[in-house]
Amino acid sequence: MTAAKLPAQGGARSATRDKVVLALAAPLLAVVAAIVISSLVFLASGENPFRAYGIMADYGHYSDSQVWIVNKAVPYYLSALAVAIGFRMNLFNIGVDGQYRLAAFAAAAVGGSLVLPGALQIVLLIVVAMLVGAIWSGIAGLLKTTRGVSEVITTIMLNSIAASVIGYFLQDGRLAVKDGNLLHTTFLPESSHFFSFPTHPKPVYGFVVIAVIAGALYWFLLSRTRFGFDLRAVGASEPAAEASGVSVKRMVVISMLLSGAAAGLVGMPTLLGESFQYGTDFPAGIGFTGIAIALLGRNHPVGMAFGALLWAFLDRTGSRLEFEGYAQEIVGVIQGVIVLCVVIAYELVRRYGLRLQQRKVGEELAAAARAAGSRADDAGNNDKSEVSA
Repeated sequence: MTAAKLPAQGGARSATRDKVVLALAAPLLAVVAAIVISSLVFLASGENPFRAYGIMADYGHYSDSQVWIVNKAVPYYLSALAVAIGFRMNLFNIGVDGQYRLAAFAAAAVGGSLVLPGALQIVLLIVVAMLVGAIWSGIAGLLKTTRGVSEVITTIMLNSIAASVIGYFLQDGRLAVKDGNLLHTTFLPESSHFFSFPTHPKPVYGFVVIAVIAGALYWFLLSRTRFGFDLRAVGASEPAAEASGVSVKRMVVISMLLSGAAAGLVGMPTLLGESFQYGTDFPAGIGFTGIAIALLGRNHPVGMAFGALLWAFLDRTGSRLEFEGYAQEIVGVIQGVIVLCVVIAYELVRRYGLRLQQRKVGEELAAAARAAGSRADDAGNNDKSEVSA
């Protein structure tokens, strides 16, 4: 092995080691900072943080809590995926909430009006939900590419329009029936019920399988395909992507369509696995939670899965803290602290890694310059020796 190969291999090992250390430092720093700040929040409110953490850990250990956490994490994760597709291209799809609610309502209306054999009914409802979500988000994509309207503004406005559309049709005598003080669509037939895992004391949504498949497709599409490379390239630099032959407008529209299609899945676990109808009590706000989870998981499918489980854990155990006399808002504060700590910690580590890389490049360039100067001096000395000889 030559002397030139030894430094090269040593440099490669050093770069790999630094990359691993930085990858571990960011989440560890975020966790430590979140625990410290959350403890200070408990102390400022006059409560014992260690007692609160003990209550949360004990309540989260119960089997019914674990089932609840997994079921709650499934729509959270799907919502984060929908948001992350836009984030990877610097698009802010704030309209996931309206997209999944309108998609679930449309699927409930279609499912309650017809019965298909076997799994065809479920497939149809999922396709309907994804199409409605994609169309609703595609409006924002078209307005951005044709009129230059910010997707943030249009998606927020479309949330209100979606709520108004649902409110109009969700009335007695139109597409809803009255059940006491509640209005809801016709109950879905049994062929529309998605399977569940027979766990104790309650079943786990079978839609967790769809969530895993969606996460795998998200990773493969963005990390292992030309489309994913083009999408990330546009997010990094639109002028550079345009210069390389990528149609930025086409990528914007496609990304918004994909984000909306993923958003259409958010309400399906509840519709097909629990409520079997869309009513005035259908879960809302999951789209905004997905933004926080996407930030928490750094747009990575595995990171968002842990973020969704953590968020569901805090939701579940937060109710217990309230029962034990803690302030109702304390869990919301903790969730906000966690997101801020993750974002700040990753940014600090990224900047440190960038400075470290710049310093190493500078050292390598200086070493190369010294080596070149040394070779030039040796060559000059050799020439002088030959002349004198």
